[in-house]
Amino acid sequence: MLRKIEAKVLIVDDLPENLLALRSLIQSEDRTVFEANSADDALSLLLEHEFALAILDVKMPGMNGFELAELMRGTERTKHIPIIFVSAVGRDMDYAFRGYESGAVDFLHKPLSPFEVRSKVAMFVELYRHRKALSMQLEVVEAARREQEALLTELRETQAELQKAVQMRDVFMSIASHELRTPLNGLILDVQLRRLRLEQGREDAFTPEKLQEMITRDERQIRSLSRLIDDMLDVSRIRTGKLSVRPQPGDLGVLAANVVESLAAQFSATGCQVDLRVDGPAPVLMDEFRIEQVLANLLTNALRYGGGKPVSVRVSAEGDAVRAEVRDQGMGISEADQRRVFEQFERVGDSAVAQGLGLGLFISEQIVQAHGGRIELSSRLGEGSCFSVVLPRRG
Repeated sequence: MLRKIEAKVLIVDDLPENLLALRSLIQSEDRTVFEANSADDALSLLLEHEFALAILDVKMPGMNGFELAELMRGTERTKHIPIIFVSAVGRDMDYAFRGYESGAVDFLHKPLSPFEVRSKVAMFVELYRHRKALSMQLEVVEAARREQEALLTELRETQAELQKAVQMRDVFMSIASHELRTPLNGLILDVQLRRLRLEQGREDAFTPEKLQEMITRDERQIRSLSRLIDDMLDVSRIRTGKLSVRPQPGDLGVLAANVVESLAAQFSATGCQVDLRVDGPAPVLMDEFRIEQVLANLLTNALRYGGGKPVSVRVSAEGDAVRAEVRDQGMGISEADQRRVFEQFERVGDSAVAQGLGLGLFISEQIVQAHGGRIELSSRLGEGSCFSVVLPRRG
């Protein structure tokens, strides 16, 4: 592995014969030698390459070897490169001190000893290769550490999602069992009561008027069960990406009028007034069944949480969008709860009026988004709520 690490050696001397002599001594297949005949040329090479070792002649015209070494030590890119000085001066201590102060790690004295030159260069090249190998290993370790941290973070997120899924499942089972049980209990009690009266011979309990009451009550309970089951099926479709939306040209104002008419009996039974206003054509591409489902959910919520006060529905075209607003004058929704109401199994408000699985707004938002639109909510506590379905206008 070490031999595969490229090692570059820089030799600097103003005399070509000295460069040739040094090159002949240190050239080998496992290293690349670069030559510079001045300090300026050396600086250019130092900025371009990463060197394992620099061999500098002390005496050069212009910037000498000591000055070049000091400059190298003052530069972040080159300050760690080992420097060997080549000197014709004897082993004078003052001279050596100046060299070491300039950043030298060793000296070569002329006349050069081939063995000394080769051994010192080989040693520094090997040190460089070991240092690079260690650095590469540290990078691998650091990369592995980062990958482990990322996996650990992903694992924690997955664990949190699983815990949330388990909690949602438990909440769903609790709410579903309660909500399904309520209409089912009503049906069971009615059936048992009818059976008892038949066994008692109480035919007077089945007059046309009484039968009509029974049928109306049964239909209401069956519709409630059907709605709960449809909600659960829609959530399953959304989770698996199989929510069916088949947009066709239509008018949102016409659809809103149909939904208001279909719910008129429910509003009348509670004494709640609903006002519809359609400001001209509202052409859209929509799956009427799905958008009707959304508007019916919004109107039912307005009836449920509106405190019996009037509910208004307004449909209008605004530029490249069509808007259907359902506004009530009920309890309102706090700012903290306004995002939460669109989540699964969330039912914000008085538990005495909160009904259903808490899936209606979640499903409605998914349906509207599948049409390329959005649901907006504006509300303040005690001042009612306004839910707006905004769909792209059909040109």
